[in-house]
Amino acid sequence: MNMCSKCQNDITLLKQEHAKLAAASSKDVVRRSSSSDGSELTLAGAAVASADLASQISQVKSKEDLKKCTACHKRVGLTGFSCKDGDLFSAIHHYSDKHNCPFDYRNAG
Repeated sequence: MNMCSKCQNDITLLKQEHAKLAAASSKDVVRRSSSSDGSELTLAGAAVASADLASQISQVKSKEDLKKCTACHKRVGLTGFSCKDGDLFSAIHHYSDKHNCPFDYRNAG
């Protein structure tokens, strides 16, 4: 998967945070292994932290998907055209009649 440098750096930082959380939670599990309630709470906290990490990674990946034409799904990068309906289109599909635009230009004036 090709990503821009910013997205790559974001994912790298998130993975490093995840590794730190995993290391800290494993130390807590070892320390609290004598009491079963404490280790269960620590494991639950680690599960919540990994779920947060997964949601952050999916947000970074969804930002990357925004650079594709809504009609043909080709990568457009900086050359994409934003439509008034909020979607992004390639040079071929940026006209409203080429992508069946739901925006009402007559009422907009």
